[in-house]
Amino acid sequence: MKITVTRDSNEVEYNISEENITLLAALEYVKENFDSSLAYRSGCKSGICGSCSVLVNDKESLACKCKVSDKDTIKPLKYVKVIKDLVVDVKQMEDLLKNNKTYLEELSNEKILKKDEKLIDLQSNCILCQSCYSSCPVYEVNKEFKGPYILTRVLRYVNDKKELNINNKLDSIQTNGIWDCTLCGNCTIACPQFIDPKTDIMNLRMKSIQNGYTDPTIQSNDFLNEFNNFDTGFNPNSF
Repeated sequence: MKITVTRDSNEVEYNISEENITLLAALEYVKENFDSSLAYRSGCKSGICGSCSVLVNDKESLACKCKVSDKDTIKPLKYVKVIKDLVVDVKQMEDLLKNNKTYLEELSNEKILKKDEKLIDLQSNCILCQSCYSSCPVYEVNKEFKGPYILTRVLRYVNDKKELNINNKLDSIQTNGIWDCTLCGNCTIACPQFIDPKTDIMNLRMKSIQNGYTDPTIQSNDFLNEFNNFDTGFNPNSF
């Protein structure tokens, strides 16, 4: 079985004698038998930490959960700086987490029931693997875009009855946030935890409008009125 690993922009082919193994096991095999300098991340080896996320045949996958096949191509995640081989810089993600209000700001006195916990369960399952960002066409061109995980995490706190300051959360995602998303759904497909950021973003748009925010992508009424009253000089009766 042969796999191709992108290393510093070069494609290097390795012949793996093992069969029916995970990609992470294949990378360990390469490191032990061919080149000990091969760099990749791994942690829990059970799909929990998210650190081993890479591209397999240009699709985001966790190396520890993905079974490797003959002629597979392995690359680092997209749209982030590559430190070495399959290891990418996570600083941008760390900055996004720090700079956005993805935490409990003001504690309310609401009584929390089991049904309330279920509202935030799924969004709390993110493992920070960065797969959604690697799949995001908006993040490719705008590194200020808050992106799938941040917006999903904001919804988690908007739906959290323990959070008192909901409007502050919604205010934080109006610029480079929910209205910039193209709703392509790539993030939903890429998520190994079956989180649905696309639907989360749509829910945040609805909640924003319900709380008095407007969609900046919709032309204003004044512009529409001016357009409707504009005399183009076209007279259909002249034909």
